[in-house]
Amino acid sequence: MAARAGDEMSGPALMLAGFAVAGSTVEASALLAGITISAAVGGPVLGALLDRAVRPGRLLAGALVMYVTGLAVMLGGLGRWPFAVTIVIAMVTGLLGPALSGGWTAQLPRVVPGGHLPRANALDAMTFSVASLAGPALAGVVAEALGASSAVVVSVVLITLALPAAWTLPARPGRARGVRTAPVIRDLAAGIQVIIGSPSLARATLTSVVSCVAQGMLTACVPLLGERVLGGVGRGALLLSCAAVSALAANAVLARFARSVAPETIIWAGALVQAVALVLATVGSPVMLVVAVLVTGVGEGPQLAAVFAIRHREAPGELRGQIFTTGASLKITGFAVGAAVAGPVASRSLPVALALAASVAVLAALGFFAVPSASGNPPEDRAISG
Repeated sequence: MAARAGDEMSGPALMLAGFAVAGSTVEASALLAGITISAAVGGPVLGALLDRAVRPGRLLAGALVMYVTGLAVMLGGLGRWPFAVTIVIAMVTGLLGPALSGGWTAQLPRVVPGGHLPRANALDAMTFSVASLAGPALAGVVAEALGASSAVVVSVVLITLALPAAWTLPARPGRARGVRTAPVIRDLAAGIQVIIGSPSLARATLTSVVSCVAQGMLTACVPLLGERVLGGVGRGALLLSCAAVSALAANAVLARFARSVAPETIIWAGALVQAVALVLATVGSPVMLVVAVLVTGVGEGPQLAAVFAIRHREAPGELRGQIFTTGASLKITGFAVGAAVAGPVASRSLPVALALAASVAVLAALGFFAVPSASGNPPEDRAISG
């Protein structure tokens, strides 16, 4: 949770720092996109290495160290180096981003008895919601009180606090050193084939990635929403915490009734809920904006838990790490694409950017039904299993 809170804080903090230095939504969103877009490359490789590692926790710890080092270097370069150099550093750092999401979740079945996995899966998804609540809130509060640069420093400290937990994760049982001699590229191909070959995984991946495009577009609008609707750029980051509050509450309910709703239903319905929320955000009043982000969280939180449930259910044990980090990297990259697209649009028309994000969320829901099942029939829901 500490690592994820620091990660959730680092994005808004970097965006606010870029906005403070450049005074431009375009450059601020470009900085956020830079640290997220390269995850599509880093995630699959990191996952393959985790699946081969005897001590995957130590590999995670090393990834965390390199990630916080990249954040510190970016902070030191803002306003001192050409902005293009900072973007390059952000892209290199972003290669390790999936370590903060899928890298942890992939270890869950090894430390939780199978019968408790559905509840543990929902609780794991709640850590994302808690992080999404604490991270942007801290970014906004620290940025308002001490400046955006201090917010980046606090995010680095939070991620660093997770190092002991990562380092002490148990070794993989029954795995001798040197057993995996096949090339990494073969493992990468196998993981991608599993995702494409499983209709449930393919549908969940497509819908969640496109949903993340819409979420990235909303996040890119946050500084302007804070400035124009709430009276302060830093207050915009607090909107993300409002979404996390409702996501946390929705996942708490889901954790209590983990087997009552099929994850496939939650995934496409969550995308539609997010679309409705983005339409509400175009109204422009403070009250309606808060309502909109609360509704957004109701769609995002359970959708994430449902994606985790499908991955745990469908992923082979020897490829679980890669499937989780590949899925996480695709979602992070989708988020980056959304942020990069929405930044220039929002600088010209904020309502148009939000309406465009709502349209993307609708496409995410439609994408779920666009992927045929193995039999070629429409997708059928299945209950969550351990």
